[in-house]
Amino acid sequence: MPADLRVSISDSTQSRSASSVAESLATARWCATRGWPVHPLAPGRKTPAASCTTCRDREHDRAACPCRAAGRWCHGFHAATLDMSRISSWWGSHPEMGVGVACGPANLVIIDVDAHTAQPPARDKLLPGIPIADDIDVSAMTTGFHTLSVLAALRGQPNPAEDSTTLRVRTPSGGLHIWYRSPDARRWQCSTGSGSRRALAWQVDVRADGGYIVAPGTTTTAGTYTPVGPARTPAPLPAWLAQELERTHHLPAPHIPTPRSVPPRARQAVLAAGGHNASATKAFATVLAEVAACAATPQNAGFTEKLNRAAFTAGGLAASGHLTDQDAERILIETANLARPGQERRSVQIIRSGMTAGIRRPLNPGGRP
Repeated sequence: MPADLRVSISDSTQSRSASSVAESLATARWCATRGWPVHPLAPGRKTPAASCTTCRDREHDRAACPCRAAGRWCHGFHAATLDMSRISSWWGSHPEMGVGVACGPANLVIIDVDAHTAQPPARDKLLPGIPIADDIDVSAMTTGFHTLSVLAALRGQPNPAEDSTTLRVRTPSGGLHIWYRSPDARRWQCSTGSGSRRALAWQVDVRADGGYIVAPGTTTTAGTYTPVGPARTPAPLPAWLAQELERTHHLPAPHIPTPRSVPPRARQAVLAAGGHNASATKAFATVLAEVAACAATPQNAGFTEKLNRAAFTAGGLAASGHLTDQDAERILIETANLARPGQERRSVQIIRSGMTAGIRRPLNPGGRP
């Protein structure tokens, strides 16, 4: 299927054929080559493949889970990867699995339009934050196609559902996924059209950071997710739509701190090794912060060089007894995965190579206490 995703897929809702099953690996590779981290979906379904027994435990700590490093698909879109060898292993062994795309790491914002006809809610829920006069008949606004069209018309803008410049995917239920890419590093948040705290329009969901989308060409028991129109790549998110997303609270509050900040992690690593050297903590925190900052710049941030420098520094500190090899590697991997999700295999190689070189050059900033 994926040459240019020339998917001559039918809109049939029959069970998936042998050919569509065999195409899952090609679809996953096609997505990954476009920089969209992928993860497996349960066979015939649009939900992530099941995690292992340990990871399904409600008390399980995903942040400390070893499954991703071990190449497992536990934790759904959190396991999404661009690693072609891992992709070949997953779908080569299980071609019956569908393909999901992690939206946040892919820098994607998907407008998910629902076609299920339903009784409209109270008029203040149709277009949150936009008053609709009592004399306007809203009884015909029974799907997401209606509310999105009205929103665009009110703003004097083209209807995104008819945007032929971007990738659009028809869902088996008759809905539409409108794919856009964020032109900046803002972390747009997911929402449902019926959400009370964050919603763009009734029956219009938003898939972004913290969510995933079914890849075009994926077939479930309900049918196939079929590209429509000529475009096979996402266009930049229109400015007016970005303004609407911002107005409807699709950006994280500015006061929310980044979890697990770098300096505390660096200090904890030094303390774990039995030391209290402030200079060692500062040295490790500085290079970690440089790696973490790459998250704000998807490309050309010097990620490889910064990660290698951090690993070299960690190796030198470990050689002098300021860190343990295990803690240093674990924290470096965590930081690298936050900055470049889906590149675990490459990051681990850089880290281990840099630490091996650094261990040969013991680093003792400020002298041992």
